[in-house]
Amino acid sequence: MPGILLETLKGTKHEKVPVWLMRQAGRYLPEYRELRADKGGFLELVYDSEAAAEITVQPIRRFGFDGAILFSDILIVPHAMGQGLAFLAGEGPKLSPTLLEAKLEDFTAAPERFDPIYETVRLTCGMISDDVTMLGFAGSPWTVATYMIAGEGSKDQGAARLLAYRDPARMQAIMGAIIDVTIGYLRGQIDAGAEAIQLFDSWAGSLAPDEFERWVIAPNAAIVAAIKQSHPDTPIIGFPKGAGAKLPAYAKETGVDAIGMDETLDPAWVHSVLPEGMPVQGNFDPLLLEAGGDAITARAKHILRAFAERPHVFNLGHGIGQHTPIAHVETLLAAVRG
Repeated sequence: MPGILLETLKGTKHEKVPVWLMRQAGRYLPEYRELRADKGGFLELVYDSEAAAEITVQPIRRFGFDGAILFSDILIVPHAMGQGLAFLAGEGPKLSPTLLEAKLEDFTAAPERFDPIYETVRLTCGMISDDVTMLGFAGSPWTVATYMIAGEGSKDQGAARLLAYRDPARMQAIMGAIIDVTIGYLRGQIDAGAEAIQLFDSWAGSLAPDEFERWVIAPNAAIVAAIKQSHPDTPIIGFPKGAGAKLPAYAKETGVDAIGMDETLDPAWVHSVLPEGMPVQGNFDPLLLEAGGDAITARAKHILRAFAERPHVFNLGHGIGQHTPIAHVETLLAAVRG
């Protein structure tokens, strides 16, 4: 029998609200820190399928979440496209050479880098029960492109936005290449056992409306259409962080099955503007979870009430912070599960 998370993403409303947390497998867990200290750096863990599968199931064992999210990173796509990737302590990911210094044609594609990710999915599926939904993911093309162009994260994604304005044809070529690789990557995850997938557009909020249509909605719509053609029964969650008032257009035009919401959105407004019966996910502020206190329960109940009439997956508005106390997660789960 499929788990309630998968059924919820397919549009069935349950009395019990399923829950998983973005970045639920990570540095806030002592068991993760112990394994990382033993195995080495982040990228080494991602490409070690047995270690990555173990990390994926750690929060399932501890908290009994309804979904297991693949332990990996959105930048595996540019790495497989041939761009150099390193995670530097205290600095985050670095991609080289950047697409300001080189062209896509200069890269030597390495699609074999996807193989250990698929193996992680297969191994994880063998470690979780049937009622836990296996979730795969990829970064959406705009967000991935911002890293490939600048070589690192930035506050305003200025380098990518400038390139999109100055040379839209080149930007379209970059996006097209990312779209093609991402489609194959997600199909591989589904074939390996992923039951639902999420598209992370973490930097969608930096774009003006017309640019949002061009670089967020259109690329995500292309990926969704391709996945629907090959794997029509696999739900797709779209998470355009920072979309704000553009969220209804994203929901309508991309064709995603469910919408992920960041913490800045009013859940009552989201419920009022999204199509009736469309599943929603997210909205709880990760910083509130880190801060703790009675506000955790109060906010959780508020979100649950706002979405009481539609399929709802309880989640955060973005990834759980590394300094979040485990006791705070337990408080949140008690509030959600009641």
